[in-house]
Amino acid sequence: MPSNMSLFSVNAILILSTDDRSRILTKYYSAPHATPGATDQPGANPYPSVKEQKAFEKGLLEKTNKQTSDVILYDGRVVVFKMEGDVMLYVVGGAEENEVMLFGVVLALRDALAILLKNSTDKRTLIENYDLLSLTVDEIIDDGIILETDPVVVSSRVSKPPTQDIASVKNIDLSEQGLLNAWEFGKLKLAERMRQL
Repeated sequence: MPSNMSLFSVNAILILSTDDRSRILTKYYSAPHATPGATDQPGANPYPSVKEQKAFEKGLLEKTNKQTSDVILYDGRVVVFKMEGDVMLYVVGGAEENEVMLFGVVLALRDALAILLKNSTDKRTLIENYDLLSLTVDEIIDDGIILETDPVVVSSRVSKPPTQDIASVKNIDLSEQGLLNAWEFGKLKLAERMRQL
């Protein structure tokens, strides 16, 4: 059993456009127990500067553009990926990480986005719904630790409230008289409950 066991398993999550090779969302994580600035420790961010990150992403896109598999070893890292429309979804882990677990993360991301965006996972839709995209990533991964891989649970936590509920909230009277009426109603109901006991 390794002596440095940790829940930290994801080094980066990347969502890149295949058309113009631009970044849509990129998050790089460092283990909370790693020394800041060190890149040779397990869990340390090997790409601390934006220049190094973009070079890594460019090479990754070139390597995976014509791939038929979903898992590769690139730059000493396990990379799992899925192509959705004109975007590539990547999850990057250390060389010792379980690729099946990382693949579960990329599938959860893909399926949660499909549920939230009604199967329209393309660059334009992702940019228009960047709030949902960012929340989805944060619900699945927190600081490199995998929290949830069930896309239905993730999408239910991220989804916007139904519009029919918003209409009923608008009818609440928040004026002084409305609050006094609510107070009186509450007092009457409490008195009824007390009498029943």
